[in-house]
Amino acid sequence: MSEPIRLQRFLAQAGVASRRKSETLITAGRVRVNGEVVTELGTRVDPERARVEVDGKRIHAETLVYLLLNKPPGYVTTLSDPEGRPTVKDLLPEDGPMLRPVGRLDLNSEGALICTNDGDLAHALTHPSQQVPKRYLARVRGQVGEDALQRLSEGVELEDGRTAPAKVLVQAETASHTWLDFTVTEGRNRLIRRMCEACDLPVMRLIRTHFAGLEVEPLRPGAWRTLTNKEVARLRKLGGLPHRRIRSREPRSGSRSRGASRGGGRSRRRPRGS
Repeated sequence: MSEPIRLQRFLAQAGVASRRKSETLITAGRVRVNGEVVTELGTRVDPERARVEVDGKRIHAETLVYLLLNKPPGYVTTLSDPEGRPTVKDLLPEDGPMLRPVGRLDLNSEGALICTNDGDLAHALTHPSQQVPKRYLARVRGQVGEDALQRLSEGVELEDGRTAPAKVLVQAETASHTWLDFTVTEGRNRLIRRMCEACDLPVMRLIRTHFAGLEVEPLRPGAWRTLTNKEVARLRKLGGLPHRRIRSREPRSGSRSRGASRGGGRSRRRPRGS
């Protein structure tokens, strides 16, 4: 038996309507649970066992799906784009439920991106109070002095406020550029790029190597894989959500992008100063 959830949440997860519109369906007497009309908004149902009907039509709970995608540069982190640019939807499986990205990576950034139809988990992992760790490799122009490293680590003044302390290390450097290893817990728009720009360090390439402890390697750009039940349980714990049993969806790995490996491909080596 799974954890009981509110009826309007069940309807929303099943794609019937938004939670607010689902509440209207319930109070209008159009929803039956196990053969009985339910009008109380506080009603809870077992999503795997309850027989739920709307206007006489049986509604089935949507299987929750959790993918880790290695987003390539050149794709916007949205499901549709008015400018007609490629989106991460183009990289995700065509069959099954509609998956949404958790958080964002800008057009030219790449790396770890969780995609799911679990709205509660997506909200929890992007809420500022949870301070979910994210790790990046940033290739910046020039060499980075100790003063700049200290500023980046202790906090940089941006137009929307001072950044929180971050862990910043020099991973590799040459005469022309430096690879910086960032670990941050904030989710502000273009955070790493803006921090570096404030320190006169233009970002030439930005890779999110880890999100919430999940490492993007060995996935090749454009490839994705299904998260394991253990990984999902750890994400729910990180987001402050109760444990729940999930059903994994096949296939377990794949890609819709040209040249990407269905099995995750070869490990992508981290940049070593070149």
